Amino acid sequence: MSCAFAELSRRDIRRVFQAALVSIGCAGSALSAGELTLTPGDLTRLGSGPMIAREFEGLAADPALPAIERADESDLARQLRGLVARGVSQGFDRILYDNRDRDHSTLGPSRFPNLTFLRYAPDLVAAGIDYGLAGPVLIPGLVFGNSSTAMTSGADARSLVRHAMTAPGGAARAYRDYISNSIYIYPEHRDHDAVDLYPANWPYTIVSQGSSGSDYPFMDAVAMTLAAFPADTRATLMAHGLIAPTVQMIMRRNLQGVKTRAEYLSAIAHPTVFAGERLRPGRMVGQAAAMRPEEVPPQVRLRVVAEDFGQSAGLAGLDEHLFTTPSAIARIWRGPAWQRQMTVSADSTLDPNGNALTFDWVLLRGDPAKVRIEPQGQDGRSARITLNWHDPFVLPPRDPQAEQGLETSRVDIGVFAWNGYSDSAPALISISFPTHQNRVYETVQGAAPRLVSVDYDARGRGAYYDPRLHWSAPWRDRFSYAPDGALTGWTRTTVDGQEDYGASGQPVQGPEISYRLNRGTEDGAPVLDILREAAEN
Repeated sequence: MSCAFAELSRRDIRRVFQAALVSIGCAGSALSAGELTLTPGDLTRLGSGPMIAREFEGLAADPALPAIERADESDLARQLRGLVARGVSQGFDRILYDNRDRDHSTLGPSRFPNLTFLRYAPDLVAAGIDYGLAGPVLIPGLVFGNSSTAMTSGADARSLVRHAMTAPGGAARAYRDYISNSIYIYPEHRDHDAVDLYPANWPYTIVSQGSSGSDYPFMDAVAMTLAAFPADTRATLMAHGLIAPTVQMIMRRNLQGVKTRAEYLSAIAHPTVFAGERLRPGRMVGQAAAMRPEEVPPQVRLRVVAEDFGQSAGLAGLDEHLFTTPSAIARIWRGPAWQRQMTVSADSTLDPNGNALTFDWVLLRGDPAKVRIEPQGQDGRSARITLNWHDPFVLPPRDPQAEQGLETSRVDIGVFAWNGYSDSAPALISISFPTHQNRVYETVQGAAPRLVSVDYDARGRGAYYDPRLHWSAPWRDRFSYAPDGALTGWTRTTVDGQEDYGASGQPVQGPEISYRLNRGTEDGAPVLDILREAAEN
């Protein structure tokens, strides 16, 4: 039995000798994907930034190999196979697959014979560069991948995406991958079950509902969508860093329950976490294959023009800015106000083909009676957003048969650009609320509602709070106001009794105080301590 091998360029031959092809089977046998091994010699450091693997991309496709394993005779497999065979779609030419859980949840090597598997040299594996959240290495080529892992122990337990959202620099690294033609999939692992624990929503990653293995349907669907793009369309997407935004748009536009543009511009298409059963990969492949270069959607880029979220708020004086990146902005409501405002602009958004753009600003999550979005200008390039405090609320059930939906403490606003051919992926503005604090606001005739009391004792009530973002304190404050509405002070109740404070925040009697965030608790959940100055002799 003889085998036919495609002719390889010198560049590809060098890569094959560097990393080796796992196997290329003969007719009738299982065909396996190729491999490339990333070594320390392939990496250079960008100043104080990431390591970059320059000139590193997937192997050229062998036209003698099928687009998808021959044993798969499903309608979807036939659809992709036909598109590639007719030259409509580029297939897996030079696409890299980066499995980051050491084959815990991975695509099989025979699934897509022309897909290139990224491997890591032993030195990089020993340093953990191959494992967990993507980001240590920037690969300029087309990359998709996954890591079916999570942080599973201690007070800091969380999914990898919540880790990225709450770690210094995590959002910036996720955005960097997003505009570098890389897209990664991670499970939510206990962060999105009865309660949505994510402090924000973003388009930078795909988060699957469930734990290990829940990412597989997304890996398969994303792989086939990437393979379905025509060569000239993919080249345009790559040149403008639009692979990940466009795949996000295609996935969301073709979810089960999303048939119309109005449904795409609604909450049903943009949850924090996606259920695998909602995927419709055949429609995803069809939309990718039909996309022409001139129809490529833009990436929405936002900037904050004005806001009243501050760098120091609440008793602990913590920053209300969780992150500010071009396609995702996240704020934490720490201050006592009932109402907040921000003005955001999308004027940095450009269409890759120079098409005129119009914008839609959509409330995706939150109480419409408590959120006002006022687009500015004829094309809606900016908007003034006014928000009122939200107590925890329950979303409609994901499953129509479920008795209750997900509890959340977050508002999401999506910003979409329309170029005359298609809508963009959303840019997202998220505001999360510290609802582990029991806050009571009262309505005052002729004035905005004002804060009446706050129970800070989340630990005492057994209420969860994210230890990276929030704290607990063993007291309750009840506020007092003058007839003109000015704050006059509050009464603090602890297990030791009550103490009155003035409007300045200091006790009416006794030494002045300050606050210290104590992160050294036994369970790792921070508490706020009161420090009293020593009385002068």
